[in-house]
Amino acid sequence: MIDWLIRIVINAAALLIAAAIIPDIHLKIGPLGAEWLKVAAVALVFALVNTYIKPIVKALSFPISIMTMGLVSFIINAALFLLVAWIAKDVLTIDFTIAKFPPTLNPDAVVAAILGSIIISIVSVALGLANFGRKVASLR
Repeated sequence: MIDWLIRIVINAAALLIAAAIIPDIHLKIGPLGAEWLKVAAVALVFALVNTYIKPIVKALSFPISIMTMGLVSFIINAALFLLVAWIAKDVLTIDFTIAKFPPTLNPDAVVAAILGSIIISIVSVALGLANFGRKVASLR
């Protein structure tokens, strides 16, 4: 349970960093309280999509991934990032958009989603490595 919460915090930090670096990713951040709960909700959706949907999509796209030497994974990550934005905006009514998506899917949204997924991957790996030290210490 603690690892799941830490994963959500790592996802929230990665989303906030991506929103700060890439101008087309808009995640409304306000004072402590309700706005931070919305960021946590988006991070939870992001964690659920990465945990349950991403492995299925990667398995189905394995032949294409072999042919493109793994480059299709950037498109898969961007599509899943756009899915998170759609769920957050239309289902949870949280103000999270990627270059006017949703509702408008345009090339700017795809490019911003690809760049955002790269930033999120880098931040998640870096913070995950920091978390790995905690896991090793708890095994002793």
